[in-house]
Amino acid sequence: MPKHGKNFRAAAEKVEKFKLYSPLEAVKLVKEVAPAKFDETVEAHFRLGIDTRKADQNIRGSISLPHGTGKTVRVAVFAEGEKAREAEEAGADVIGSDELVAAIQGGEINFDAAIATPNMMAKVGRIGKILGPRGLMPNPKLGTVTMDVAKMVGELKAGRVEYRADRYGICHVPLGRVSFDDQKLVENYAALYTEILRVKPSSAKGRYVKSIALSSTMGPGVKVDSSVQRDFLAE
Repeated sequence: MPKHGKNFRAAAEKVEKFKLYSPLEAVKLVKEVAPAKFDETVEAHFRLGIDTRKADQNIRGSISLPHGTGKTVRVAVFAEGEKAREAEEAGADVIGSDELVAAIQGGEINFDAAIATPNMMAKVGRIGKILGPRGLMPNPKLGTVTMDVAKMVGELKAGRVEYRADRYGICHVPLGRVSFDDQKLVENYAALYTEILRVKPSSAKGRYVKSIALSSTMGPGVKVDSSVQRDFLAE
């Protein structure tokens, strides 16, 4: 086990180990105990009762958080002609076709999310082994393979986040920054938790949401009461 520094240990002492905090209490505490001098990301961690070996229980999707994440997202669009112009007008950072594929093959990846029009997917498929492991591969299920490139560029820029259960059934998702006010973080959490509940697989057995924790990038985890599924701003 790695040893934590004194700032982390001091922060952890303020968190009651076995207490389940309301979402608002948890957000306030995460912000209070964030130990770093930079504006840390606040993250939510959902441990779900799913069997990730079963295809229908592989939870994955995306959601536009009401207040974004506070992160500047660089968006690449694989498109040609009119769709390339629409992407440019919408504020995409990188736009191209064969030349963009070639640049990525050469190791030039200067974006955080990627969109492609359907007719570009044969070309994008050539770099799937590069984009896939980085979570950058356009995916129709996530809405990033689309003809409406302008809308998707806008959503990604505004704070659309992807959630995906890892092999242990845990979704790790950014909620915003420590500098966000409490209400905005709680409302982002509420939107995300509601979405996680919405996509519960019908074949999942037993307790679906086993535990939830919030943390900052460098801070300790704060356990959240998963039974709170409405009135998220209540103390």
